[in-house]
Amino acid sequence: MMHMTFYWSKKVTLLFDSWKTDSWTSYTLSLLACLIVSIFYQFLENRRIRLKLLASGKPFPEEIQAPLIGRTIIGSRAKLGVRVAGAVLFGLSSAIGYFLMLSVMSYNGGVFIAIVVGLAIGYLGFRSDGEDSAVVDSSCACA
Repeated sequence: MMHMTFYWSKKVTLLFDSWKTDSWTSYTLSLLACLIVSIFYQFLENRRIRLKLLASGKPFPEEIQAPLIGRTIIGSRAKLGVRVAGAVLFGLSSAIGYFLMLSVMSYNGGVFIAIVVGLAIGYLGFRSDGEDSAVVDSSCACA
């Protein structure tokens, strides 16, 4: 039976019928996996936004310039590659975001906390340096 309210238990099914926890060890490892995937989600979003800034040709805000991302003139062929890479990053990021949403919909309190903490840690580590204000051209919450 699927829970329709939050519950606290070490027994949870995440995403697939084969991903069931029945011990504290498997539950803790599942929470750790949720935390790591949440952090990785924010990392992918950071890379996607930086790639979008690079492709736009706009000058980088001073606070987010990275030494490995030089400002060079991008040719049309390279620009197509950047757009394809951006699309791949967007698709991967969206898929991971939906998997995280479905994991939260298991309504397990520990899973919810692990994902929210992972997103917060990832945001602090990868996205809190100001690039969100540099690229604001989408009204989609998942973009």
